[in-house]
Amino acid sequence: MARPDRIRGQRNRVRIAQASARLIAEHGLTDWTAAKRKACKELGLNDDEALPTNDEIEQALHAYNALFRAGTHPACLRTQREAALEWMQRLSQWDPVLVGGVAEGWATEHSDVRIELEAEDPKPVELALINAGVHYVAAPTQGERTDSTQLLIEPGDIAIRLLIVSPQRRRHRSRREEDARISTGELRELLSPGGGPAHRR
Repeated sequence: MARPDRIRGQRNRVRIAQASARLIAEHGLTDWTAAKRKACKELGLNDDEALPTNDEIEQALHAYNALFRAGTHPACLRTQREAALEWMQRLSQWDPVLVGGVAEGWATEHSDVRIELEAEDPKPVELALINAGVHYVAAPTQGERTDSTQLLIEPGDIAIRLLIVSPQRRRHRSRREEDARISTGELRELLSPGGGPAHRR
């Protein structure tokens, strides 16, 4: 029989994940650790409470979108993926793949579109953007991809984040990263009529 404190801890992890997902979805928080801490405070839990993993937060975001944004989320996700496809086609020479929430289907209206590019040196990518008249800024790294150069493009309502990784880094990606990416061809198929489910996990 499970100990009462273990059961309480498991329940609190779920509550923290749900509250964190709400904060991320409604307020656009990008620092998930801060979101978890804020969720603990809102729930009146101690600072030493065991926090949910990012995978648990993603599961909670899927649930939040299904419960509270069922009427708007599919269209929002499609718009984000269409923007992703446009930029992936423009940047095709760097073998782009879609990653993050837009690829996995848990993205909110505040999420940026994350496109991973392969380049030994980020300078050619930056030069191509400059020559095309694209305004971008160097962006602080977010999430787990701290080993990448990140550039933020803001052409309109949807922010595009480019994550430039070396060929070596891409070859040594984890199984989790491998499963959570969408190529240009796969994305084009997803967006075609009857091409696939609105959510990919």
